[in-house]
This record gives sequence, structure tokens and C-alpha cells, in this order.
Amino acid sequence: MRVSPIAAVLALGVAAVGLSGCVKATRAPFDQGVCNHVIEKKDGTLQFNSVERNVPNMETCAATLEGMRIRFLRMGLRKEQLTGSYQGKFIFVEREGIYLGDSYEGARFMSLVRTGDGRLAVPGALPAR
Repeated sequence: MRVSPIAAVLALGVAAVGLSGCVKATRAPFDQGVCNHVIEKKDGTLQFNSVERNVPNMETCAATLEGMRIRFLRMGLRKEQLTGSYQGKFIFVEREGIYLGDSYEGARFMSLVRTGDGRLAVPGALPAR
């Protein structure tokens, strides 16, 4: 029995939609102008701690979280990664740079990269060596 290409594509699409309902997608709160530090508790739930209010944009929140990470390092805490949230988006501060995501478990997209001296810059802003 031969299946037409259209029927095969439709079947794959229906299967993908069905499976996407099984993926956990924890969302960040959408509080206007609030930058949060996110902690994963032992039971797997997330705790959102307000770090700063009246934050004008996501980049400022990311810089605030990066400052927290640096202060933690200076205190002797080995915090290589830090997670935050701002207006419905997750901010992942990592050694390589800062990533953004729509959910805690989902895909992450590069927002800022570290320069050779540790500063953060927009990807592609620095000339190649």
C-alpha cells in the first residue's frame, strides 16, 4: 500500500501536535518592569524573587542579574549560572553569555556573548580575529 506524500505530511503534523502537549513549559510571570531572580526548589517548582522594579528593558534586567552573579563569585560562591525572568521571558546568565527563553524547559536563544575580557556584547558586534 502506497501512502501519498500529502497524507504522510498530515500524519506527521498531527503526531507532532499531539506530542507537543506532553512537553512541560513553565512560564515566567508577566509583571511589568519587574526583574526576578529564579530559584528551582527541591520539589522542581520555581520561586521568583523580585530583584528590582521599574526596570526599563530586558537588557537592564540581564545586567542586574550579571551583577548578582559577579557578587556571588566575589563572595566565594561558585555561581557560574544564574536564572532570572523579565516580563514573561526567562533570562539564563551563563559563562558563555546570556540566553533568553519563552519557557524554563524550552529552547534558549543567544542574546549577549562574552568578550575576551569578560564583558557582554551583542553577537557579531566585535570584529573577527
